[in-house]
Amino acid sequence: MLASTVAFGLMALCIRLASQTEPTWEVAFFRNAFGFVALLPVLAMPLLRSPRPLAQFTANVRTDQLPRYFIRCAIGIVSMYCGFWAIGNLPLAQAISLAYSSPIFITIAAALWLGEHVRLRRWLAVAAGFIGVLVIVRPWSQAFTTGSLVAVAAAMMNALVAIQIKQLSRVDKADTIVFWTYILWVPMSLIPALFVWHPPQGITWLWLVLCGVLGTLGQLLWTRALKLGEVSALTPISFVQLPIVTLAGWLLFAERVDAMTILGAAIILSATFYIAHREAVLARRAASQAPSEAAVPGE
Repeated sequence: MLASTVAFGLMALCIRLASQTEPTWEVAFFRNAFGFVALLPVLAMPLLRSPRPLAQFTANVRTDQLPRYFIRCAIGIVSMYCGFWAIGNLPLAQAISLAYSSPIFITIAAALWLGEHVRLRRWLAVAAGFIGVLVIVRPWSQAFTTGSLVAVAAAMMNALVAIQIKQLSRVDKADTIVFWTYILWVPMSLIPALFVWHPPQGITWLWLVLCGVLGTLGQLLWTRALKLGEVSALTPISFVQLPIVTLAGWLLFAERVDAMTILGAAIILSATFYIAHREAVLARRAASQAPSEAAVPGE
């Protein structure tokens, strides 16, 4: 999880550097394109070990949910555009802090969309998270910018993507979801990029390649971490990304972090940690299926 966090933090830094010369649409396209190239060896390894690679490949990509993949990828692309724009145009600490509010919106979406029963304690954590978002955005003050709402929109749409992935995973395997996500993401992100195409020059190519490689590496490490450990124990480690990008913003872009951003980030991270902790507790309780471990009122 720590390696995944560092990879995502460095990816955010590369997005910021690439965004200095390239449009957001183009940065997103190259992130998807180079990310898919980096993922190909991982997808190919099981096929090389299989005695019938063609049959294995067909089994891996077969799905009856293609329309849902189009919707999932379309929302994911918009979320990516909003998130990349925020990283490229807002102070890094502010953009990443607001990105951590995604689990708050996931909890709401799970209750409304999937019909999950969310108890009082998690609703209180959601309310606290919203307070943290308001503290950072500050719609009541002169510090408010509409750009901060773009970062919030990215977190909201990322929550919808997470819910859709949960629905897709009930039928399809992880490799199937990854394959169709990238197969659709690359052309879908290319189309808007063509309208603002700006040929990258010099070291910008390095930042664009690293965006894709680090993004894929971070996802693979994150998935592996969740297989090895519990979400509640791993979530605090992911918060290391915030000081990484804050330090990079200060050193490379002379960005200063105000007290309200620090306070809001602390509230959001605390709420996110609690939500992850309660979900892990309830998941263990449900898995045990022990009558004596029924849900306690007020969770």
